[in-house]
Amino acid sequence: MQSSLTSLLDHPKIAVSDEEYNRIQNNLIYFQSRFNDVTFLNTDGEQRTRKFNHLPLARTCCKKVAGLVYNEQAEITIENEVINKFVNEILLNDRFNKNFERYLESCLALGGMAMRPYFDGKTIKIAFIQAPVFLPLQSNTQDISSAAIVTKSVKSEGRINTYYTLIEFHEWVNDELTITNELYKSNNADIIGSRVLLSELYDTLEESVVIKGLSRPLFTYLKTPGMNNKDINSPLGLSIFDNAKTTIDFINRTYDEFMWEIKMGQRRVAVPDGLTNMTFQQGKDGRLQSKRRFEVEQNVFVQIGGGIDDNKIIDLTTPIRAEDYIKSINKGLAIFEMQVGVSSGMFSFDGKTMKTATEVVSENSDTYQLRNSIVSQVEHSIKELIVSICELGKAHGIYRGKIPKLGEISINLDDGVFTDRNAELDYWTKALASGIVSKQYAISKVLGVTDEVAGEMLTEINEESQPDLGDEDRLIYGAKE
Repeated sequence: MQSSLTSLLDHPKIAVSDEEYNRIQNNLIYFQSRFNDVTFLNTDGEQRTRKFNHLPLARTCCKKVAGLVYNEQAEITIENEVINKFVNEILLNDRFNKNFERYLESCLALGGMAMRPYFDGKTIKIAFIQAPVFLPLQSNTQDISSAAIVTKSVKSEGRINTYYTLIEFHEWVNDELTITNELYKSNNADIIGSRVLLSELYDTLEESVVIKGLSRPLFTYLKTPGMNNKDINSPLGLSIFDNAKTTIDFINRTYDEFMWEIKMGQRRVAVPDGLTNMTFQQGKDGRLQSKRRFEVEQNVFVQIGGGIDDNKIIDLTTPIRAEDYIKSINKGLAIFEMQVGVSSGMFSFDGKTMKTATEVVSENSDTYQLRNSIVSQVEHSIKELIVSICELGKAHGIYRGKIPKLGEISINLDDGVFTDRNAELDYWTKALASGIVSKQYAISKVLGVTDEVAGEMLTEINEESQPDLGDEDRLIYGAKE
């Protein structure tokens, strides 16, 4: 029994290295754009700080790719009608499509996430567990079958905050899933603290629960495609911008210098201080009135003491190197596109024309290939989630149907942004006319439905195509009632 923890990584069951954990935390900084202020020396040699001007590249990149992969038009279909109704009611009531698209951004930014169905006493809901609080256990290899899920809470008593950390361990014991809960308490937000009784914060939570009848882990782990080249032995995925952080730094640094140069390059005119002194003139009422030579509310003019030739007004404004900075930023964006693996032109902008997603893909299929790689991971993960939903429903007695196989589940993700529907229909029509595919197969490919649904549609089409014979025609052709 672990009595005290400084960090989550101190727990003997957790198998995440310091480097992997810190990498995820660093990815979170880029995703949230929480960059440090800029420190500089002013003209007098005094140290000053200012806000760092930056572009939200990491967030924009993840949002765009997530939007191309999944949206609210996605359809999940199971061949068995009973299973299909049960699962889709749960997903619809829990607004799964809307939530999944949102959390997919976090998955792409941090390298992965987990989805865990849970029973709330009435129905099943889905919890999305982000990378910083999902930690593989020691027994894992490349497939995550056991993990720790972390939930943090803050309890205030007067002006004193108490920080609680609940660690939920999912482990397999004799082919049965055992969920063990440990609660830790601390007065310091950066320290996990000492282990306390669950009843101190949770009234009904048990220390250990065994769930029987599961064929797979209760959670499903979705990670980005490709090898983790930061730690080749880690089961965790990489952020899609993990290998492009130096480029993000270059773009942000260039953008910051550009913004600062614009601010420093505003109009400045040196004026001898003698020309800025107030003068007095007699008004109509005979009183002396002060009169300024320059408007006091503007900052264009700078007073300069003696030394200016012939008391001349000198323009100190320097030209802004806008074209050079814009070229540098666009070059950085082009490199960023290459490193992320998207088509050229997805993030960069030449100032003349903005390319649509279809145009980008027609020129270069990098974005389409990246999307397909992520889609295959998403589809498999959702299918595993559906199996877990049904098994959990059966364990709690709210579902009595069969447990679906992965092959019986169809995930239809709308890829219309990449696909010319007319061209696709023309292709399969020609394939059907040539006799190399069946009508049922062509329907399933064009409409993206399962073979069973395509078969039902074909039956309806055949019935609709039968002639409606009247009484006279029935007598002529010998048709039976």
